Amino acid sequence: MGGFLLIGKLFSGQSADALRVATWAFVVAWFVVAAVNMWAGVAKAGYSVADELPIFLLVFAVPAAIAVLLKWHFL
Repeated sequence: MGGFLLIGKLFSGQSADALRVATWAFVVAWFVVAAVNMWAGVAKAGYSVADELPIFLLVFAVPAAIAVLLKWHFL
């Protein structure tokens, strides 16, 4: 998250939307990482989708919400 926001901050002088783009890029990238984690739990570890879905939501939603709140409140 910090890396994405740092890159967005570095490019904010050139583009007014750089922080917004960096925040959404993090959210999309984190969704992919969380989805791969869920797939690994279902395909490799043998858990059901119903077992993995709450974990996926927790793993995805907390960092994504923090990133959006940081962008909205502080940047």
